[in-house]
Amino acid sequence: MTLRLHNTLTRQLETFQPLDPACPTLYVCGPTVYNYVHIGNARGPVVFGVLADLLRRRFGALRYARNITDVDDKINTAARDQNVPISAITDRFAAAYREDMAALGVVPPDIEPEATSHIPQIIEMIEQLIEAGHAYAAEGHVLFAVGTYADYGKLSRRDPDEMLAGARVDVAPYKRDPGDFVLWKPSSEDLPGWASPWGRGRPGWHIECSAMAAAHLGPTIDIHAGGVDLQFPHHENEIAQSECAHGGQTFARFWLHNGMLNFGGAKMSKSIGNIERVHDLVRAHAPEALRYALLSAHYRQPLDWSDALIEQSARTLDGLYGALREVEAVAATARIPEAIEAVLDEDLNTPRALALLSELARKLRHASASAGGPDRPREGATLAELVDLKSQLLGAGKALGLLQQAPSAWFGSQATDSDEGARIQALIDERTAAKQARDFARADAIRDALAAEGIALEDTAQGVRWVRKR
Repeated sequence: MTLRLHNTLTRQLETFQPLDPACPTLYVCGPTVYNYVHIGNARGPVVFGVLADLLRRRFGALRYARNITDVDDKINTAARDQNVPISAITDRFAAAYREDMAALGVVPPDIEPEATSHIPQIIEMIEQLIEAGHAYAAEGHVLFAVGTYADYGKLSRRDPDEMLAGARVDVAPYKRDPGDFVLWKPSSEDLPGWASPWGRGRPGWHIECSAMAAAHLGPTIDIHAGGVDLQFPHHENEIAQSECAHGGQTFARFWLHNGMLNFGGAKMSKSIGNIERVHDLVRAHAPEALRYALLSAHYRQPLDWSDALIEQSARTLDGLYGALREVEAVAATARIPEAIEAVLDEDLNTPRALALLSELARKLRHASASAGGPDRPREGATLAELVDLKSQLLGAGKALGLLQQAPSAWFGSQATDSDEGARIQALIDERTAAKQARDFARADAIRDALAAEGIALEDTAQGVRWVRKR
């Protein structure tokens, strides 16, 4: 199979082959940990986590780094407001981020570098840029001289003059050119800072990722990924300073950018305030439904986020887990179908993969019904066919980070509170007893009341089961 990815740098689908055929490298921009992240911040980790798994299957290994930005002016502000050291803020919200990502089924990266642990590497890279004539010190600051890098703008395809005219830049008196950006800035006594050749200070945001990527993945990485909102200026600046620090070597061969989430008619953004925090969502909804929703649109396209999308995702998962529940007694080992691999190979086409997932579930339900149950195969599907279909469904789910829990666990998680599952089961038991007593009016009344709540009852050979309707 051939993996093809859309490279933002060339604006084309390109066949991906890593520099090291035995171990690709992947860098994804991580969070700035000063608060809980919103669901839009989770799209990249979810989608590029699917990519990470795909790369491991294709090439046998992977070095995947996703950073933590733990020094930043927003962190400083939060620490000052709460009268605590910055570590109290960053430790708390880095832990919350890891917890929230785990709830969404995001497997941790191989490497999770923190900016504050890489100050020596950051200083060394700045020194290299100064020595090469691409950066200069001024009034305690060090700035990258954009005019010294002829390819500046090649990722975002923006003309440098237009970027300057349209950008909100701090035209400070110490800048040689208004477009020059900060690599190092001075810190007053009330701000975090580190000793450097230019005085006590702290790094700029862009240089952090360049230094961490080089430290763990080398001067040239195979894939750099992140949100499309980072394309300029963050990723553009990363390219400039990295390639200038390393003698013109390519910084990243492939650039992948995920689209933004829209919420309430605008891009989800903390600055606007139209956000939904992952920390809250995973407590109000089944986290797997949130993951499904994030995968429901192609990663490069915008995604309209809504309660309706979450609800529909949960109902779809009801159907998928319902198919697995019908063959729960059938022993099967997950096997990723070639059809799933093929659509993921085409630039991570997760919507198509989800459609194939539903098609497999439909075939499994049909086969289960025609087989008359796993212990009573008749004219329809054989036990071997049930095993094969279940294996493919589990494998297809595995490739997307879905369907990895028992059906009973999934349906139990759908209760809106800890008592609702027991309440529903009590009503089902009451309905069963009413039918046995031939009180069909009461049995029908219970069924209708549950149906009004969106709960359908399924009479099966194994007993009555319930499922929330889509």
